[in-house]
Order: sequence, then structure tokens, then C-alpha cells
Amino acid sequence: MRFLITAGPTREPIDPVRFISNHSSGQMGRALISAAIDAGHEVTAILGPVAMETPSAARRIDVETTRQMYQAVMDQFPTHDILIMAAAVADYRPKRVSTEKLGRSGDLTLELEATEDIVAAAAASKTPSQQVIGFSLESEGNLDRAKAKLQRKKLDMIVFNPLRTMNSADIQATLLYADGRQTALPNSSKQAFAQHLIQCLSR
Repeated sequence: MRFLITAGPTREPIDPVRFISNHSSGQMGRALISAAIDAGHEVTAILGPVAMETPSAARRIDVETTRQMYQAVMDQFPTHDILIMAAAVADYRPKRVSTEKLGRSGDLTLELEATEDIVAAAAASKTPSQQVIGFSLESEGNLDRAKAKLQRKKLDMIVFNPLRTMNSADIQATLLYADGRQTALPNSSKQAFAQHLIQCLSR
């Protein structure tokens, strides 16, 4: 099978020096890329700005902003069977980006706009033979928001994971399926979880 896997954060510039981003390290995406390669699948990895190596067998595309990741996903997805959207995409970006470094002169007010909803756009474009898997990083126990995202974005599966997952070596995930099934998994390393998820998707 051909997997398209995103990982890491995205960055939205404020000026040539500053940006809006998040704490994502890309560990989950890195584990998924390795697990898919080890299982014998073809993998294209689309990575935000992270300092990590990927298996040489994976085709790697590096991006920085959400718009760049959106374009890369929409370009690549038609030739892949499964998209796993493990990247922690910035939800907002500044409406105006300064071409020069902003000086410090008291308070600064930024007007933000929503970024592209990459996973929803991919799901809207998929064929019956393709699958789109999302991730939902939420407060502990807040499955309702993950379920709402699954339905609203028309995903095949969404992985609910609590906030402590970010930058952690482990994950306590719940798999939510489009058909209403729900599987709560025990706490495990991200590598073990990645292997389990790839096995589920390979059946």
C-alpha cells in the first residue's frame, strides 16, 4: 500500500524573525513512517520544520507553513491509498505579515485568520478506495470533540490522544471509526502504537 504521512508542526510567520507555531516534535509521525516502512509499504512523508531523520526508504517532502503542507498533501494524495494526518498544523496565521522585523514598541496586536483545513480537504477529495486518518489532540477524556471532528470532516478514523501526548514518548490513544466503533488502547510507546495502527490499516 502507499501511505502519505504528515508530521511535525507548521509555522506561520509574523515577520522575518517571529512566527506562530506549537510544541510538536514530530515523534508520532516519525514512528508511523518507520512502522509503515517496516511493514513493507511505500511511504511519502510530508514534514513540517522538525529536526529529525526519516528512513531512507521514505520519500521526504519538507514544508514550513500550513499552506505549503496543504498544497503538498493535495498534490500527493491522489497517488496514495492512505493519508495519516499526524502533523500538528497551526490553526491560525497572521492576516498580514511584515516584510521587515517588527520593533519592540509596547503591545502588539495580531489579527489572525484560519488556515487551510488539510485533513477535511483531503477527505472531501478521496475516492472510495482511499482512507483519511486524522488525529485529535484534546483535554483528557474529551472524546466528544474528537467524535465531532470525525463526523464533520468525514474521516475514516480519528485518533483521540490527550494533551500530554505532545512531546511525550508514549500515547494513550482511542481509535474512533466512521461506523461508530470505538477502541480504547492501553498506554504504550509511540512506536508500539504506530505499529498497531499500521497493522489495523493494512487489513
